[in-house]
Amino acid sequence: MLFWRVPAPNEAMLISGSKRRREDTQFRIVTGHGSFVLPVKQRARMLSLALREAEIAEECVTQQGIRLTVRAVAVFKVGDDAVSIANAARRFLTEQHRMEELVGRIFSGHLRSIIGGLTVEQIIRERDRVSQEVKAGSHSEMEKLGIVVDALQIQEIMDSTGYVDNLAAPHAAAVASQARIAAARADQQAAEREQEAAALKAAYERDTAIKRAGFQAETEQAASRASQAGPLAEAEASHEVIEAQTVLAERQARLAAQRLEAEVRRPADAEAYRQRTLAEANRDRAKAEADGKAYAERTLAQAEADANAARAESLKNGNQELIAANRVVEVLPELAEAASRGLQGANLTVLNGTDGLNEMVAGLVSQGMAILNTLRAGTGNGQGGSVPTPGTSVDTRDQGQSANGATPARRGDTG
Repeated sequence: MLFWRVPAPNEAMLISGSKRRREDTQFRIVTGHGSFVLPVKQRARMLSLALREAEIAEECVTQQGIRLTVRAVAVFKVGDDAVSIANAARRFLTEQHRMEELVGRIFSGHLRSIIGGLTVEQIIRERDRVSQEVKAGSHSEMEKLGIVVDALQIQEIMDSTGYVDNLAAPHAAAVASQARIAAARADQQAAEREQEAAALKAAYERDTAIKRAGFQAETEQAASRASQAGPLAEAEASHEVIEAQTVLAERQARLAAQRLEAEVRRPADAEAYRQRTLAEANRDRAKAEADGKAYAERTLAQAEADANAARAESLKNGNQELIAANRVVEVLPELAEAASRGLQGANLTVLNGTDGLNEMVAGLVSQGMAILNTLRAGTGNGQGGSVPTPGTSVDTRDQGQSANGATPARRGDTG
């Protein structure tokens, strides 16, 4: 319709020229619906209720006298109520495009005032407090302008003197140190991980190479065994044959040794023993014969001496018996020699060695002296003579026994 005007949802239509008033306003405010605007009589204008943004960049001096440049942004709009719309319409209807500039100047003044009462540390650490105080300080003015501030944010604080940088330098250095330490630790851990990975890789490669070499060796060994199976079997068979031959040779050697022992050594030992025994017997017999011969010669010499003495005595006294005895004594050496030859030719075994042989010869002499005594007794003058003969002590003995009572035995007797 030609005269029907409808404002946008974020606009307020202001109709002036009508006599009808509402709430002491000189114009009618229409929002959210349309309205007739009488031509020539009425005039309609639109006031934007959209959100607006004002950027603030203001140099401020803090309580400490430090100059800062603060950048902030304020988000605002015209209030939705009729009073705010009426106030904003009265002040900005023809200069809506300058609304951000005007609002920004207002916020800049309040921002300088607030920052002048704070320190740099408070401004940096308590930005929300600064924003709330700026909003609170400009609330009455904004209300008069019909403006509603939705948000005020301090975006940046710049320090041309370097105070903020110096204030943050220790923390920045500490943080940088921590960052370098963390980076070094990270590099160290990364290097350790790389070394561990390299070591594991090297170990894996080593194990792989060892296993590969082992498998290759087993393969070659199996192939070698397969190729040497025939010669190895022949060698083992030859080895068994050699062992069997060795055992046979050892047994043959033992058999030859046993035969040599039985056929040669033992007979030789027996023959040697026989020869040694015979030699010892011959030696004993020769010695016995020499001893007997010597004893017989000594006995005969003694008997001859005694006979000579007796013969001299008998010749001196004219004793016939002694003469006869002297004759016997004269032939006694021949008797003893005959007996010695008989003993020499006889095969005798003397039991007690030289003593036995001496006793046997003494027995023969004693037998001779016994014959002499018998002749004396036959003549009846046995008491008249006192011929000292070596057989005197023998007269009382048994004629068939030796001086020590042992009878010489022939080999045939003992056998």
